[in-house]
Amino acid sequence: MTRNGKIALAAGVLIAIAAGLWLSELMIGGAGGPGVVSSSGKAQVGGSFTLADETGATVTEETFRGRYMLIYFGFTFCPDVCPTELGIVSAALDQLGDKAEKVQPLFVTIDPERDTPEVMARYVTLFHPRLKGLTGTPEQIARIAKAYHVFYRKAEDESSSDYTMDHSSIVFLMGPDGEYLKLFPPQTPPEKMAEAIASYIE
Repeated sequence: MTRNGKIALAAGVLIAIAAGLWLSELMIGGAGGPGVVSSSGKAQVGGSFTLADETGATVTEETFRGRYMLIYFGFTFCPDVCPTELGIVSAALDQLGDKAEKVQPLFVTIDPERDTPEVMARYVTLFHPRLKGLTGTPEQIARIAKAYHVFYRKAEDESSSDYTMDHSSIVFLMGPDGEYLKLFPPQTPPEKMAEAIASYIE
């Protein structure tokens, strides 16, 4: 398969995953379209985890109890998708105003080989002052990705020693008790994201 064919295949996989997750939320009980649906049932998304934040400190799901978690999985070498989604998260938090104090944004790497705490520390400051970057061992990342049904895989370039990462691009909103509330598909407008988050906080 040619390189362009592989890229097209990976893009198709990501689109299918995003569509599947969105449709699954609609089946849970939401209505209204991307970024504005609400859920009335319980989805098996999330769970316990142990990771390291950008300072190197160990964090678990209990670290963030009492706050809403806005979680995005990606990697710092991502050329466009991750910066775009993190920019949307940052803009949504800004639109929330004082309510944003109740929300903890988290950026979880799916590339722990390169995304050390030091790298994450430099990266998260590019987006929002409250954004925390989480990394860990490959096994720890695999566990949390599985809990959130996040797809990722290394995509190596046959013509060089470099690589990129194929991954699903979904923002998850979790409640103060750690329970799944909703997901935001790629490129959800920040005002819609902020509106949906605020509806839970209120």
